[in-house]
Amino acid sequence: MLPLLRKIAFPVSLVYAAVVYLRNYLYDVGMLSSKSYGIPTICVGNLSVGGTGKTPMTEYILRLLSNHRVAVLSRGYKRKSKGFYLARPRNTVLELGDEPYQIHQKFPEVPIAVDADRRNGIEQLERLVRPDMIVLDDAFQHRKVKPTFSILLTTYQKPYRDDWYLPTGDLRDSKREAKRADVIIVTKCPDKLSEEDRMDMVAKLKPNTDQKVLFAAFAYKDVVSDGGQKKIPLSHLKNKKFALVTGIAEPGPLVQFLKSQGLDFNHFKFGDHHPFTEREIEGFKGSELIVTTEKDFVRLQGKVENLYYLEVAHSFSSEDEAYLANAVRALL
Repeated sequence: MLPLLRKIAFPVSLVYAAVVYLRNYLYDVGMLSSKSYGIPTICVGNLSVGGTGKTPMTEYILRLLSNHRVAVLSRGYKRKSKGFYLARPRNTVLELGDEPYQIHQKFPEVPIAVDADRRNGIEQLERLVRPDMIVLDDAFQHRKVKPTFSILLTTYQKPYRDDWYLPTGDLRDSKREAKRADVIIVTKCPDKLSEEDRMDMVAKLKPNTDQKVLFAAFAYKDVVSDGGQKKIPLSHLKNKKFALVTGIAEPGPLVQFLKSQGLDFNHFKFGDHHPFTEREIEGFKGSELIVTTEKDFVRLQGKVENLYYLEVAHSFSSEDEAYLANAVRALL
């Protein structure tokens, strides 16, 4: 039913595309202004509505720059707080939003702030925190700020060149805007990607001569965690029928990975950033074990028992990893 509705909505997507084009044109000709800052800023974003691995990429950058004072600024999608909000030790997911809260839990020493107004957020962080650098999470389309360095993510399975505008497709910004990226990272790649496959993807993306295209696979841990001391090896789940609960944009790679491990599970699939209702939770809370993503874990924690998450991170070739590390560290 959904694919049919998307096709029917094609005229709407043309209107959306026209609005996106006009907005970017006004920025390009200077009728709308983009502001630069003295402090280095790294933008991590995409052209679509999710599922490219922005949060794991932000975490990857934080690990690269662990010896520096780096702050993270996010919109804080679906949070209950308003305006600029700087994370505190006892914050909840409702105050920060699921993705900023996930980062806050994993990197408690990193200043995490949320603000839909990115300019105000940067200025507040400069005043209150004085970091060496700010990572702008999910900010590629926020052109009021001109970042020092932009990382554009797109998936191997559905690169932006093969996509179309909302609501028929998943693009929220123009394909042409990829030209603003300093680095394009193709995520969720197969583990064994040949040089020919890489060249084919580069040819499809048609980067500018000064743009570097990197490739990353999703590397899943071999254990699930309850967020504390308890961890269960995936091999111990082979004789258990468990529930997999996902509220992310693209659960396909996770499902495929678990199946490749010979695991048997019932998949409860929800949309990205899904607010789980009591009725929905009742549908899977009776399972002997519940496995979910990190992002969903922070929203389900305390609501169900026997809840575990599977951690994921981006994995690069040694050459691509060195390129990205050098490019990021050179900004400091």
